[in-house]
Amino acid sequence: MSQEFVPDDNLSARPNDTSAVSEQEVVRITVAGSRAAVLETIHTLCRLGFAPVGDWSPPQRGAKPGQVISVLIRRSRKA
Repeated sequence: MSQEFVPDDNLSARPNDTSAVSEQEVVRITVAGSRAAVLETIHTLCRLGFAPVGDWSPPQRGAKPGQVISVLIRRSRKA
């Protein structure tokens, strides 16, 4: 098991630590493929209620010819 998924028991809640309240965790979801496939996936995820189309970045040229990528960034408070 990867160590990054093992909880650290030394990170107990610190009620007097205000920096923890202001920190946010960032999660990036990336879709890569042909332009048509990326747009279809984004629209499907929108229909499923995952994220509005406008929350995704505009498609950008990918690493491979004919490939584009689009990124969705979600922010949430760290637990």
